[in-house]
Amino acid sequence: MNPRPHLRPLALTILAVLGLPAARAWDYPGHRIINQLALAGLPADFPAFVHTPTAAERIAFLAGEPDRWRNSPDLPLQHENNPNHYLDLEQLGWAGLDPATVSPLRYEFALAFAAGRSAHLDKFPPIDPAKDADHTREWAGFLPWEITEDYDRLKSAFSYLRAYVQGGGTQTEIANAESNIVYLMGVMGHYVGDGSQPLHVTVYHHGWWGDNPRGFTTDPKFHAWIDGGFIARAGITFAGLKARARPAGVLPTAPAAGERDAMFSDVMRYLQAQNERVVPLYELEKEGKLKADGSPGSFDGKGFIEEQLLRGGEMLGSIWLTAYRNAPPDQYLLDQLARRSAAAKAGH
Repeated sequence: MNPRPHLRPLALTILAVLGLPAARAWDYPGHRIINQLALAGLPADFPAFVHTPTAAERIAFLAGEPDRWRNSPDLPLQHENNPNHYLDLEQLGWAGLDPATVSPLRYEFALAFAAGRSAHLDKFPPIDPAKDADHTREWAGFLPWEITEDYDRLKSAFSYLRAYVQGGGTQTEIANAESNIVYLMGVMGHYVGDGSQPLHVTVYHHGWWGDNPRGFTTDPKFHAWIDGGFIARAGITFAGLKARARPAGVLPTAPAAGERDAMFSDVMRYLQAQNERVVPLYELEKEGKLKADGSPGSFDGKGFIEEQLLRGGEMLGSIWLTAYRNAPPDQYLLDQLARRSAAAKAGH
C-alpha cells in the first residue's frame, strides 16, 4: 500500500526504504474498542436492536471496514477513500483558511482549499508524482466532512426506520432498515475513531519534521506504534475500559452565530482538541513513557492512549444519539406507505 499522503520527501524516502504500510488511525483492535465504548455509553432509550449480540458484534466488526477498503489496489477507491481518514489541520492555516469558518460542504471546501493552496504554494512542499499514486497529496484531508456526511446518513436511516414502524412497513422492511442503521453506525465509528488519534489531525503524523527544537522523534514508525503496537504491548482492552465508558450526550443541532452546520462545527472542535494533544504525545515518547518494553516508566503513557480511546467512544456515542434524537419525519415515505395501505384496503 502507498504511504500516507502529505509525507515530506525525507519521510517518504524512509517509508519507501522500510516498506512501511499506509498509516491507519488505531489498528483494528483500537477501532473496535472505540465502537464498543460508544455502545456502552448509550442511554437506555436508544433502540434496543443495536445491543443484540449479533448487532453489537457487527458494529464492532465494522469499525475496521474503511481500513479494509484501503487494502484494495483500485485507484478510484483509493483516491476517494484515503483522504477521508485524516485532516492535517495545520495545512488549513497554510492555505489561509480558518477551521472555525471553513465550509461544511465538501466541494465548497475543496475549491477554497485549492485556491488557498495555489495562493500560498511557498508554504507547501512540491508534489512528487512518483509518490502520489492515489492522486491525493494536494489535499489536507476530508475527515470532518466524512463524519458529518455519515451523521446525516444515519439520521436519514433513523427517519425511514420510524416511517416503516409507524406507517405500516413490513417486518422485512423494518429489519432491513435496522440492518442499515447498524452498518452506518459501525462504519461511521471508524472515522470518529480516526479523529481521536492525534497523529491523524496533524502534519506531524509520521514523526516530527522541520524545526525541532525539542528534539522530538523523527521516526516514521512512531505512527504505527501508537496505532496498535503500544495498545497490544500495554494490554489495553475493551474489558479493561468498559467501566470507564463515558455516557453519550446530545450535541447541539442549532448552528451558533457564524456557523452553517452545528454538527460539522462540533466535529471540527473535536478534531482541534485532539490536535492539541500532538505535542504532549511526542513529549511522552521523548520521555520514554511509550516504550512499553518493561523498563521503568515505559508504560506510563498508557493513560494517555486510554484517554484518546475514551474520547473517541464518547464522541461517537454522542453523534449516534444526536442522529437518533433529531431524525425528522420521512414524510415522503410516510405518504407512500399510506397510499400503499389505502390501495391494499381497496383490494388493488
